[in-house]
Amino acid sequence: MLLDDLNVVIKVAEFRNITAAATHLNMRTATASAAVKRVEQALGAELFVRTTRSLRLSSAGERFLPTCEQAMAMLANAKQNLKGDTGVIEGELRLGLSSDLGRNVIAPWLDDFMEEHEKISVKLNLNDSNIDFYRDPIDLALRYGSPDDASVYGFKICDVPRFLVAAPSYLDNHGTPEQFEDLKTHNGLFYQLHDKVYNEWEFVRDEKPLKIKMIGNRTANDGEMVRRWAVAGKGVAVKSSLDTCDDILSGRLVTLLPGYQPKPTQLWLICPSRQSITPAVRLLRDMLKARCAECLARLKEAGIQIK
Repeated sequence: MLLDDLNVVIKVAEFRNITAAATHLNMRTATASAAVKRVEQALGAELFVRTTRSLRLSSAGERFLPTCEQAMAMLANAKQNLKGDTGVIEGELRLGLSSDLGRNVIAPWLDDFMEEHEKISVKLNLNDSNIDFYRDPIDLALRYGSPDDASVYGFKICDVPRFLVAAPSYLDNHGTPEQFEDLKTHNGLFYQLHDKVYNEWEFVRDEKPLKIKMIGNRTANDGEMVRRWAVAGKGVAVKSSLDTCDDILSGRLVTLLPGYQPKPTQLWLICPSRQSITPAVRLLRDMLKARCAECLARLKEAGIQIK
C-alpha cells in the first residue's frame, strides 16, 4: 500500500469529493479514483459509500481513517524532526481560529511568522463553533477556554482577561455606568453559540463572583460582529482583552467599571494527539505566547487594569 495512495484517501475523506481532492493534489480525477480503489483492494473493504450525488465514509472508513491520519501525521512529524536538525522547518499548518481573534489579531501575526519561516504554509478555518478534528479540515485549533476533552493535547498560550467595553459615542448618548446595577439600564450586545445566548454576564468583585442578566436587542453567533456593534456604539459588551486590544488603545472602545472584572478565560492551542506536534507547531506556539504577552503588556502600559 503506497503512502501517496493513503494521502489521496485522506484528502477524499476531507473534501467528500474525489474531483475536489484531485484538484487539491494537482492530479487527474481518474488518478485519484484509482488510488482509492487500490487502498480499498489492499484492505478488502470499501472506505466510501458512493451515490450519484454524494460520497461519505462507510463504517469501515470511519474506523480506518482516524488511525490512518494519525500514522501519516507521525511520519510527517518524523520527517519534520529530521529537517529540524538541519535548521530547515517547513510544512502546512491547518489552523482553526475563532472569527474575531483570527481575522483581526492572529492573521497579521501569521503574516510576520510566514515571512520569517518561508517554507511554512497555512490554511485557516475561521469558525466560532466547537472544533471536531475528525470532521473539520484542521490539524490544530486556537481556542478560548481550557480543553475539557482528555483525548486532545494542548498548550496553554496565556491567561486572558475580559473587559466590559463600550464606544465613546454610546456613552455620550446613554451615560457611563458608575455602579454595577446601572448595567440593567444599558443595551447588551450578546454572543450566541448554537442555541445558547450568553446574556448572563459573570464578574468578580473583591474575589467574590457576581452575575447579572442583561437585556439587549442584538445577538450574533460571530464574535467579530459583537465587537463591531460595540465599536459602532450600539451597546455594551463583554469581550476578550486580545480581541479588543487595538480598539482600546486607539480609543474606539472604553473599558467600564474597573472594579468589576468579567470572568477571565484562557487561550489554548490544541491538537488531536502528541503526534501532531511538529517543529512548525512548536514555532507557532512560541510565537503566539510572545505576541499575546506583548499585547497584554501594551494594555498595562496604557493604564488598563488587568488582573
